[in-house]
Amino acid sequence: MTHLFLTIIIPTYNRPHLLPRAVESALGQTLDEIEVIVVDDASTEPVQLPEHPKLRVIRLEKNQGISAVRNIGAKAARSQWITFLDDDDILLPHHGEVALKALRETTLPPPVAALSGMEVVTPTGQVLQTRIPPTLKRGAYFHLEDIPSDQSFLSKQTLVVERELLLGLGGYDEAFSSREHTELFLRLNPVCSLLGIPAVTYRQTAHQGARLSQADKLRQIDFARLLRKHKTVFQAHPQGFANFLYSHAEKSYSQGQPLAAFKALLWAIRLKPRHILGTLTWPYRNQLNQQFGKKSSVVLEQSPKIDN
Repeated sequence: MTHLFLTIIIPTYNRPHLLPRAVESALGQTLDEIEVIVVDDASTEPVQLPEHPKLRVIRLEKNQGISAVRNIGAKAARSQWITFLDDDDILLPHHGEVALKALRETTLPPPVAALSGMEVVTPTGQVLQTRIPPTLKRGAYFHLEDIPSDQSFLSKQTLVVERELLLGLGGYDEAFSSREHTELFLRLNPVCSLLGIPAVTYRQTAHQGARLSQADKLRQIDFARLLRKHKTVFQAHPQGFANFLYSHAEKSYSQGQPLAAFKALLWAIRLKPRHILGTLTWPYRNQLNQQFGKKSSVVLEQSPKIDN
């Protein structure tokens, strides 16, 4: 084990057509001392990959879910630093090198983990969005702090963190099948500085088009679970919480869940009405204006409370 040793963990389930590209990008890092661990979450057909001295495949006999799979990979890692890669995404070659160099040079209060920039791309590679993460000192709450408008919280997949720190926090909460990154960061940032690196090192494949799937339904369940688990933190950050609800509303709308989106939006307005209404730009704006023009007080009274 050396300071420059990095483990890249790739959870996978029934994506044999996408996985090789992700693995190739992980093995193509400019760092010499790396290992890549693919954790196969009981795919229908076991993962088949060419043998490589830096590659290990862990096959699970029973499907355990994304959070458990990430934890299994972290426990199996043999390095000081670990990072995760979704099986439909890719790492750029300098991902590990950029992160570890920045971590060596940072003056942030330790311990420190790194986040880097990411591009959201279509399956054909067209760049739809570039996200640059913020830097937040230990003791902050990722997602709920004020950050510059040109930075984004939606870069959590790029995390490079010390293995022992992650496992010491209990790893990912295995009750979550979605929003697992969000939940982890609400525990991580209070005890760990997060160094935002402006260089793009990760490409996330966008799943375009509205859809209503079982995964999207579970996302709403896990959202409610997240709010219950971290209720005190959300209560202490009303504006950050309002922004968080607004972001959830946008995502829900894009996934074809208008009722869930509208509920989250109204909740955000109830918390910080002027702030949210002043920045409202997405498709519910006209509907909301019409509704408020008729019976604004009723709409606000029907929105949820934090302890529901």
